Amino acid sequence: MSGIQNIYAPIKAKVDQVINESPLIKTFVLLPETAFTFKTGEFVEITLDGIGEAPFTPSSSPLDTHKLEITVMRTGYVTDLLHKVRPGEVVGIRGPFGRGYPLEKFYGKEVVILGGGCGFAPIRSLIYNLIADKDKLKKVTLCYGAKTPEECIYKPFVTEVREIEKFHVLRSVDHADESWEEKEGVVTVLLDDIEVDIKNSVAVVCGPPVMMKFGTLKLMELGFSEDDIYLSMEKNMSCGLGKCGHCMMGDVFVCKDGPVFSYREIKGFRDVWK
Repeated sequence: MSGIQNIYAPIKAKVDQVINESPLIKTFVLLPETAFTFKTGEFVEITLDGIGEAPFTPSSSPLDTHKLEITVMRTGYVTDLLHKVRPGEVVGIRGPFGRGYPLEKFYGKEVVILGGGCGFAPIRSLIYNLIADKDKLKKVTLCYGAKTPEECIYKPFVTEVREIEKFHVLRSVDHADESWEEKEGVVTVLLDDIEVDIKNSVAVVCGPPVMMKFGTLKLMELGFSEDDIYLSMEKNMSCGLGKCGHCMMGDVFVCKDGPVFSYREIKGFRDVWK
C-alpha cells in the first residue's frame, strides 16, 4: 500500500470530467482535495455519500498525484448510481489498498499484456508506468480484446501508444463490423501473432474470469512460466481491508494480499477463475 493516512476516512474529490468509453463504461476524472499517491495495480474505494462504495483500480498514471481516473462498468447498484454522477459533483476516495505490479521484475525484459473489456483499466495505469520506464524495458506488447468495435475503450490512448518506441498494440473483437480493420476472434487469438523472447519475458493478464483462465493457459502453452504470469484478480472485493471475507481465495484475501498475484501463487486455489 502507499499513501494511506486514515484507512476508514475517504478524502473528497471533485469530478472534473466524465468520458463515455462505451455504452456501459465511463471514465471519471477526479481531482482529489489533496495530493493522492498509489502504485500501479493497487486499488481504491470510491464512495458515494449515504449510498455506498465500491472498489476500482485506477486507470490513470500513478505519476500524476493531482488527478485520479477510474473506469467504471455499469454492473450493479453502486455503479449504476456512479454512472449518473456529473462534472462538478463530489465523491470520496478511500485507499489505496493492496499489492500492485512488481515493476522491478519487469526491467530488462519484454512485457506481454493480455487484457479484455474493462480489464483495460489497471492495464492502462500500468502502461503509463511502463512508458515512463521504457528505457528499462526491451519491448511491450499489448493484446486487447472486446466484444465489438463499439465496446473497445481508450481509443485515443491506443492511438498514442502505437506511436511510442518499443510499444506494440494488437486488438481483436469477438464480432466485427465493416469498420473493423483488425483481428476478429477472442482476445487469445492475438497471442498467435506476437513476436516475443519468452525466456526473457513476463506476462500480465486482466479481464473477465473466463478470459483470464484461457489466456493464462495459452501463455503457459507458449512457454511462459507460472512465476512470470501476473494476474490482476479483483474478484469479489468489498471492504478493502480483509475484514468482510468476500474476497477470500484459499488462504489469502485478494484485497490485502493482491489484487496482483503470480499464477504460481494462486493456481492451487479452488474456484480461482470464478
